Amino acid sequence: MATINSVLNSFLFWAAWIIIPFIMEMVPAIGNIFILFRKHKRIKQKTKESEEQNLGFYPEITLMIPVYNSAGTLEACIRSIYESDYPNDRINVYLINNQGKDNSFQVFCRCQSKYPELIMQWLNAEQGKSKALNMALFNSKGKYIINIDSDGILERSALKNLIAKFEADPEIQVMTGAILIEPRLIEEYPWVFPKLLRKTEFMEYAQAFLAGRNYASETNSVYTLSGAFSAFRKSAVLNSHMYNTDTICEDTELTFQMRYNKKEKVQICENAIFFVDPIDDMNKLYTQRQRWQRGSLEVSSMFLKDKLKVNRMFSDPTVRTLVYDHTFAFPRMIWYLALICLLFMNYSMEMVLFSVAILFLGYFVVGFFYFFSTVVFLKPFKELQKYYKKQWYVVFLLPFFNLLVFFIRFAGIINSINTSSAWKTRNFTEEKQAFKDEFLGNTSGIRGAIQKFRAFVNVPGMEDE
Repeated sequence: MATINSVLNSFLFWAAWIIIPFIMEMVPAIGNIFILFRKHKRIKQKTKESEEQNLGFYPEITLMIPVYNSAGTLEACIRSIYESDYPNDRINVYLINNQGKDNSFQVFCRCQSKYPELIMQWLNAEQGKSKALNMALFNSKGKYIINIDSDGILERSALKNLIAKFEADPEIQVMTGAILIEPRLIEEYPWVFPKLLRKTEFMEYAQAFLAGRNYASETNSVYTLSGAFSAFRKSAVLNSHMYNTDTICEDTELTFQMRYNKKEKVQICENAIFFVDPIDDMNKLYTQRQRWQRGSLEVSSMFLKDKLKVNRMFSDPTVRTLVYDHTFAFPRMIWYLALICLLFMNYSMEMVLFSVAILFLGYFVVGFFYFFSTVVFLKPFKELQKYYKKQWYVVFLLPFFNLLVFFIRFAGIINSINTSSAWKTRNFTEEKQAFKDEFLGNTSGIRGAIQKFRAFVNVPGMEDE
């Protein structure tokens, strides 16, 4: 009987802590790799000559750039458009000022003088980002609409590669570009830990877009367009409800419109790269990921509240993504915290640490699978590929970074329950202080109750009776 119990306990332990995460996360990731290499092989078969032939001519396009206190980054963004290999006389640039208070307009005026070949217009909007983008859509010209953020820069061939893919496949109506962290800005950080944090973020972005979204594009399961760099056929986006004003994730909402209302495929153009700044600090990471989490839940509630059923997990990729990323968040939370409880259930410290080591070894293996896949997709960009390959050791830090992000996203789920949609959320420092105040308030209440009880029991003079 003791032997049977030992076997059962051992089986339950390994099933709960190793087999389940292996099946739910690692096996699908390894399967993704084969699909990614198959896609790369198919892309490789298309020669450069055929891509240029597909482009044939340069259709007129419109770039929409929301501007909000962007004086420090706006000129670099405009300069990247000017220096791209897409003809400047075929580009219309709309800069939409969304209630900014700095001197972004003066930067715009300076850029008009420095880059006269660009056709640029300044639009003032006092109605929020979504309505500002919609105003630019109504004023747009040309065949394609491209939305980019004002705090990033385009890779030189990004626009040309994006339009070439549109022109090569008339069935594509909407695409997202690939977002990467600017390596030059990462290397400017003087301290080791801040630089390492940003290198880990760089690795996360590269694998998320060049591996994760590439796979999602192949299986028609892209969950959201990138708000920093996305593109549409003008006819398709003007035939939609355009950007929604009731959510902080208008890019995700528009993705869902295209998927569920318009029945369009959402794809990625993996060789259209847009560089963004690295994360400033932990506060920015905390608010950014919580905002993404909140927006994701808001939009899924708008479109899927009647469709979130277990049997749709296998037929609807969006439902499947929600189940993996959100529904499983709560058991994952218990799973992480319950590791401590194992020590009180006759499991040795060696057993617990060994199981955690096995688990993270699996994550490292998957991380390197994605690493090599990403290296392949960066082949057209030699300098960027070279920099990425030098960061191979960061793969060992990525599971810990993902664990940190998981807890931030989990906090976002909790906070979204009892707060309204807003861009302004508490950052990490403010959250810590709020927790500290709440904790101290509760403990002071307990201490006060204890003191009152002691005062009631220990009535003065009672010891003399």
